[in-house]
Amino acid sequence: MTTSVGFDLDMTLADTRVGIAAAMDELSARLGVPIDSAAVVRRLGPPLEMELANWMPAEQVAAAAELYREIYPDIGVPVHTAMDGAHDAIAAVRAAGGRVIVVTGKNPRDAAGTVEALGLAVDEVVGSLFGAGKGSALARFGAAAYVGDHVADIEAARAGGAVSVAVATGPYTVEELREHGADVALPDLTEFAGWYARWCRRDEVR
Repeated sequence: MTTSVGFDLDMTLADTRVGIAAAMDELSARLGVPIDSAAVVRRLGPPLEMELANWMPAEQVAAAAELYREIYPDIGVPVHTAMDGAHDAIAAVRAAGGRVIVVTGKNPRDAAGTVEALGLAVDEVVGSLFGAGKGSALARFGAAAYVGDHVADIEAARAGGAVSVAVATGPYTVEELREHGADVALPDLTEFAGWYARWCRRDEVR
């Protein structure tokens, strides 16, 4: 059985809320546009441009996104922290002979910067993909499972032919993730290693 696993980044492996809020607050101040950063971090997952469209006219979104990405490496990345269980989850995959890929909606530079800053021992990082668009990266890598916190990550797993493992550390509860079709729904990553060991041993989803 293939043991390689894909992981989402924001609110799956990395708690990026403080950094994203700080970058959004700085963007708001520079542009003079009100942005409720607390609301932003409550619904992390969709692409940056989609979020910015909630706060400004469509014609201003591209320039605002460019400025945000200039701000983010210095303000956002340094204050990110690893989610509970993140390092153990990756270690469990590697100990079983699997490889780890991060597939995220975050742009490739900041995704790689976050992974490096947190010391996450992954084999590959792919950015700027969302929902079913992540499927091709997962399939190419050979990920047998994909772990994420958003319902769009369930779609990603389906598109990539992978088992959908959802963690309730983002905007959805365990029950909501199950209702949206997750094969496995866990409260957080601290329970991943145990599930993964059973899955590898029995060659079936538990």
